[in-house]
Amino acid sequence: MYNLKKRILVSGGAGFIGSHLCERLLKDGNEVVCMDNFFTGDKSNIVHLLQNPYFELVRHDVTEPFLAEVDEIYNLACPASPVHYQYNPIKTIKTSVMGAINMLGLAKRVNARVLQASTSEVYGDPKVHPQQESYWGNVNPVGIRSCYDEGKRCAETLFMDYHRQHHVAIKIVRIFNTYGPRMHPQDGRVVSNFIMQALQHKDITIYGEGNQTRSFQYVDDLVEGMIRMMATEKSFIGPVNIGNPNEFTILQLAEQVILQTGSKSKIKFLPLPQDDPQQRKPDIELAKKSLSWNPTVQLEEGLSKTIAYFKTCL
Repeated sequence: MYNLKKRILVSGGAGFIGSHLCERLLKDGNEVVCMDNFFTGDKSNIVHLLQNPYFELVRHDVTEPFLAEVDEIYNLACPASPVHYQYNPIKTIKTSVMGAINMLGLAKRVNARVLQASTSEVYGDPKVHPQQESYWGNVNPVGIRSCYDEGKRCAETLFMDYHRQHHVAIKIVRIFNTYGPRMHPQDGRVVSNFIMQALQHKDITIYGEGNQTRSFQYVDDLVEGMIRMMATEKSFIGPVNIGNPNEFTILQLAEQVILQTGSKSKIKFLPLPQDDPQQRKPDIELAKKSLSWNPTVQLEEGLSKTIAYFKTCL
């Protein structure tokens, strides 16, 4: 009897999103190779998977070439929060660019499908609202966030050129603000910041006046969207926005976190950081049509699960 399990490589597999993806791929009956250098990934995120005979953990930096026989590759490796990607900006852009080259090279050699986890940051501080995939963005190429924004934009370029020149089977998804259990408590993202501050009854720090908007997507919805994207016909490559279009101001998020945690925290306003986008909301019509995908977990439910996780971190 032939083994019909797919062998799937997840770069950045010990990270917040990567660990949820590894878990789901195993649950669906696949073999999973999790690659991570543990810069922002954490072994605690995947320790519960180590007993699974179809799960393999490899400590490896995606900026170095990697050889493996696999059927599919999910390229998630890259620091994704401002605190982490600005810590070593040169390493961040190398991870996006060299990582893309190495994963595309591997896909070319072994004839694997490869999915690029791109980001809504390719739209920068958008002048179009909501953001459609056809929008080219408004990105500062010399700002403190450029290492991430332009690195991810360059990775998309590489994916398209490997597809056109070498016929590599590619998929590109653009991920909007995602939250959930296994987020790093000190990653500096707004959801984790607010929850950690609220649970410790510290001031909740809002940058600017809190009028800037975000659309928050629960991690399970994202994983479902990525898996559906990988399964689409070969000719459909994206890019496709994966995000929850329900838009909230940062102030509304803070109030919801205080309510759900029962915190005594007060809200404190601080100056807005450089190049912080004023609004962010995905147009997901393409995902609805091409992937039959729609987010199902709304903010109140998702925050409840995330708060429960962060309580175990304290």
